[in-house]
Amino acid sequence: MSTDRYTSPLSERYASKEMQYIFSQDKKFTTWRKLWIALAETEMELGLSQDGKPVITQEMIDEMKAHVDDINYDVAIQREKEVRHDVMSHVYAYGQQCPKAAGIIHLGATSCYVGDNTDIIIMRDALQLIRTKLVNVIAEISAFAMKYKDLPTLAFTHFQPAQPTTVGKRATLWCNEFMMDLDDLDYVLSTLKLLGSKGTTGTQASFLELFQGDQETIDKIDPMIAEKMGFESCYPVSGQTYSRKVDTRVCNVLAGIAASAHKMSNDIRLLQHLKEVEEPFEKSQIGSSAMAYKRNPMRSERIASLSRYIMVDALNPAITSATQWFERTLDDSANKRLSIAEGFLACDGVLDLCLNVVDGLVVYPKVIEKRLRSELPFMATENIMMDAVKNGGNRQELHEKIRTLSMEAGKTVKVEGKENNLLELIAEDDEFPMTLEELESTMEPSRYIGRAPRQVEKYISEVVQPVLDANKDILGVKAEINV
Repeated sequence: MSTDRYTSPLSERYASKEMQYIFSQDKKFTTWRKLWIALAETEMELGLSQDGKPVITQEMIDEMKAHVDDINYDVAIQREKEVRHDVMSHVYAYGQQCPKAAGIIHLGATSCYVGDNTDIIIMRDALQLIRTKLVNVIAEISAFAMKYKDLPTLAFTHFQPAQPTTVGKRATLWCNEFMMDLDDLDYVLSTLKLLGSKGTTGTQASFLELFQGDQETIDKIDPMIAEKMGFESCYPVSGQTYSRKVDTRVCNVLAGIAASAHKMSNDIRLLQHLKEVEEPFEKSQIGSSAMAYKRNPMRSERIASLSRYIMVDALNPAITSATQWFERTLDDSANKRLSIAEGFLACDGVLDLCLNVVDGLVVYPKVIEKRLRSELPFMATENIMMDAVKNGGNRQELHEKIRTLSMEAGKTVKVEGKENNLLELIAEDDEFPMTLEELESTMEPSRYIGRAPRQVEKYISEVVQPVLDANKDILGVKAEINV
């Protein structure tokens, strides 16, 4: 660990080793070499020749394949100091290891052939890792929702007490947003294409020269490269680079996941304040350096913190896409190196935290019931009024009476700090022909949760479970939190 220079907290504290590898130098430069091999193989298979002799041989290809992973970084670094060009430095370094193939490496290509295609491949692999973790978050939330589908709890609108719901039903709201994110991710992933090999301005002019104007042969280059690299196709037209709008679409998916995670983490933080639900708190964990009794929701707070970063980070590729000039500028490069990698590393960290938090959520039914019962008399007034009407009362007069009594009970609670006495006030009023015992018998919380349990069952069984069944091979992921 370097202690005398800046290191990113995304790699030191938050992102998994798997995601860090995807954005590592090893992944980047081995992918460059695989792309050079794919290009050379394609050119050989399409019969590239000079004076009737093949320009590329299988021996050259085999030599290149033998050195995909043993990258001679020292040679590339030294060469870049001299020529100030990263791609040509690695072409040179690769050629030092492959003397027979040195002359045909990168033939007909521009720097964006390896740079942009590698970026697409890395984003694809990173999206697949994000997808795996997202599906597992959905699985954890759905299990939590089913476990607590029948547990009544006070619902809130405007963070003010409202008609009761259940703990499980509230969790389906979190789950549904992550399901929407999965739909978005799957669409972007399914439409991701390679750049292919388009040349310096996207016209493939170099291949027109190499293949002596044979248009039909040149039409085969991009599809063959795409297949070799595990893609269905390449973008049909481009300048020198793939459209930076692709980066925007990808980062918008990450921002959507971050928004969903942020919303859930906020709810958990508020519930922890109410002492109804609590995130995992380890035996030796310290909540505060000063207040030893505290159990701060630090993981949920970290979810919110990183999620805000991701949502703001999504502006970078959008602005970069909007400001590209004609067929190519280079003002995207430095920004792109930061924004794409950091967006993925942060999102990876957020999903690991979500997995950890949801898997270990602690629910306190007694606290939940106490708070719900303290507010339930207000919620039950509609039912009480209807019962009184059935016994001959006037609906409009009773409504006004209950409104007045509710205000009086509210004053008792908020001004005097006493218990809610609405039921006592109603029982003492001659216009309501019900005893206190009869009124209290109506205070069963499950009577006021509507169809919440049924909604949870239908949502999980009909919407979520088919997705989990289709992805059962990637379930069971557990997250390791570094700090």
